[in-house]
Amino acid sequence: KHMSLTVSGQLNAENFAMAFGDVYTFGPTFRAEKSNTQRHAAEFWMIEPEMAFADLSDYMDNAEAMIKYVINRVLERCPQEMEFFNSFVDKGLLERLNHVATSDFGRVTYTEAVEILKKNNDKFDYKVDWGSDLQTEHERYLTEQVFKKPIFVTNYPKEIKAFYMRLDEGGKTVAAADCLVPGIGEIVGGSQREERLDVLEARMAELGLDPADYWWYLDLRRYGSCRHAGYGLGFERLIMYLTGVSNIRDVLPHPRTWGNAEF
Repeated sequence: KHMSLTVSGQLNAENFAMAFGDVYTFGPTFRAEKSNTQRHAAEFWMIEPEMAFADLSDYMDNAEAMIKYVINRVLERCPQEMEFFNSFVDKGLLERLNHVATSDFGRVTYTEAVEILKKNNDKFDYKVDWGSDLQTEHERYLTEQVFKKPIFVTNYPKEIKAFYMRLDEGGKTVAAADCLVPGIGEIVGGSQREERLDVLEARMAELGLDPADYWWYLDLRRYGSCRHAGYGLGFERLIMYLTGVSNIRDVLPHPRTWGNAEF
């Protein structure tokens, strides 16, 4: 049987959420993306809450509260360390973190975001059109130049999101949302999950996925499911954001990136 390293603990977390309600996983995650950037690693740790009886709005409320809690906790417990980072690593760090902790996160649909970005396409290396995934430069432009605060971009085209995300009415978009923050871009990604068996099976067929490989996941819907949602927060990206460190390699003790597994 073909086996691979895990890209997420989400599918298994859904299993537990159906039994226990609100759960989370925290563990190593592996991505074989050819992304040799300052914010991508081939191996990292991810915090993944999964919530039963929750929709897309519940996920966004929970993720916003979590980010604010972590920021406030770190500022309260580690004032000297944060002053150090603010003085020697990122001189605007404390101002930015306090702004995030006291702001109401904005919410904008993918379609609305694309319309904003298309009017400024001359500013980007990668041009934007409906159906294309947002690049870091687009995410940072939205948070830093347009909204000037963290935002959730919601309801992405189904073609650029995973099969398990709940299909919206109209069938073109899914109930997904990415949280974008100034200075980094995306820090959280999540969605409401598809709880309807027939819709989930149709999406898998569209993408050429073998139902036999997901029999237990389909059985969660076949034998009784509920509305549920969840998200993933990359731990190292959160550390980057809290410290102002610009390269993910500098917040990992043994960084493993595309083409580099020296340690």
